[in-house]
Amino acid sequence: MKDQRSLSAKQRPAWRDKAMTWAGPALALVLGIGIAGPAALAATQPSESGGNVAVANSPTVTQDVNVTDAMLSDPGGANWTNSGHGYLNQRFSPLNEINADNVTKLVPVAIAQTGYTASFETTPVVVNGVMYITTPMVDSKQAVIAMDAATGREMWRYVYNDGLNHICCGPVNRGVVAAYGNVYFVTIDAHLVALDAKTGKVAWSQSVADPRIGYSETMAPQAFNGMVIIGSSGGEWATRGFIAAYNASNGQQVWRFDTTDPKSWAGDSWKYGGGGVWTTPAIDTQRGLVIFSVGNPNPDLNGRVREGDNLYTDSIVALNAKTGAFAWAYQEVPHDVWDYDAVSNVILFDTTDNGQTVPAAGEAGKTAWYYIVNRETGKLIRKSEPFDQQKNMFAQPTVAGVQSLPGANGGSEWSPPAYSPVTHFVYVLGMDQLMTFKTEATTHSIPGLIRLGSTFSNVPGGVQDGTLTAIDVNTGKIAWNQTLPQPMMGGALATAGNLVFSGEGDGWFDAFNATTGKLLWRFNLGAGVNAPPVAYEVNGHEYIAVASGGNFQMTYPLGDALAIFTLPQ
Repeated sequence: MKDQRSLSAKQRPAWRDKAMTWAGPALALVLGIGIAGPAALAATQPSESGGNVAVANSPTVTQDVNVTDAMLSDPGGANWTNSGHGYLNQRFSPLNEINADNVTKLVPVAIAQTGYTASFETTPVVVNGVMYITTPMVDSKQAVIAMDAATGREMWRYVYNDGLNHICCGPVNRGVVAAYGNVYFVTIDAHLVALDAKTGKVAWSQSVADPRIGYSETMAPQAFNGMVIIGSSGGEWATRGFIAAYNASNGQQVWRFDTTDPKSWAGDSWKYGGGGVWTTPAIDTQRGLVIFSVGNPNPDLNGRVREGDNLYTDSIVALNAKTGAFAWAYQEVPHDVWDYDAVSNVILFDTTDNGQTVPAAGEAGKTAWYYIVNRETGKLIRKSEPFDQQKNMFAQPTVAGVQSLPGANGGSEWSPPAYSPVTHFVYVLGMDQLMTFKTEATTHSIPGLIRLGSTFSNVPGGVQDGTLTAIDVNTGKIAWNQTLPQPMMGGALATAGNLVFSGEGDGWFDAFNATTGKLLWRFNLGAGVNAPPVAYEVNGHEYIAVASGGNFQMTYPLGDALAIFTLPQ
């Protein structure tokens, strides 16, 4: 590893709306309060705070920020228009100005602070030099912020006031989609909101589910064919999961698909069977399919009240994108009682099967296998070699408790992998957490109350580390694996510069050689880097951006920063 830099507490006193000269040729713009370095954060962990930051002298958006389906399908190098950089969800940038030979020169040009200190999981979206990010919910408020993608200067801010809500896994929001002159985002209290991309003014707001019984919304939406597509969160409550499409111009529901199939559930347990859709779906435009992963059944860890395979939980599912009609499904874990749900983004790519090139869809499972299915039929092509440790997996929980790997977080959690069409590797974030699973008495369905049905907990002194793994999609073999000191949660970015970027919970933001896995560069942002990075271009120069705000689930150091990097110019 050739280069490591950090923001220490001494380098970063508290600033507000001031600029500083970086120890190098770049200029870093810092908005809001400062972030402490890793040592200080360990001693004085900030609590969730914020939600009411004033903005003054904001420039207006003059760029053309109208995004078409063609731009959503292929954003090119300059833009990052939706969560996965295109309908394939590959998170691959064709830019190579920043590459394996010069990444050691990468420096920050802006550290923009939102004022919302909590789990920060947004994927920045960039359209012609304008960046859009979402914040977590703090003090019942969450925001969408437009900023200059090269400097971090804020252009507008919309603040949404959340009503009654239930959340299991942090007050998170994973970003917007830019489409048809608007940006679309979801809220913790289960609304879908359209904002004018130039002004931030509300175009419309639509309630999509009842938050009183446990529904919430956290995903970055997808847009296609004049529709906005979202899925439900809240699978830890006795709800019935769904994915639905809404008219992008007025918010009216176009179609809805419920993710629990009554034929594979005992009695009426399908009515409260979970099956949330946590992450942004992929779109196969050639076949007219929307393809996504479905989360855990409910109750998560007690299957006695829901006998059967519990379709379509823990599955990769494909629907007709225009009508919502069922096309096919592949279930990774029938009748799950370990919370081994399918939660990471589905990626579309081509692979080989019996010597033939076939269209495929892949999903990184909590089971520590990467599943690859034929996206015309849903049939399994291959499972990868395990990318994390497996021990006593699928042992039935008992009253005394059984220890298993992966733990309930995975394997791979919600973190979106990246795929490179250059290396044909998929890059997966993983978690090794030895856990004890114990059964409890059967719990009844009570609307509005969380229902897990059993317990899981980390084993004192047990393994607690993370991995970043490159998997060859044509063979399922592991090309390289980096073991890291903490469980990995956030996301990956692959670029044509032969690089893979990802962050760690202790604040490090890393760049690896995409072919070999060698760590080439890292920078410490103080708070946990538990969000997916992106690449884009402004005025002919490549930039890398990532949120640094920590993670509620893993108790990683919290913050509120959006960091922007580039090469010295």
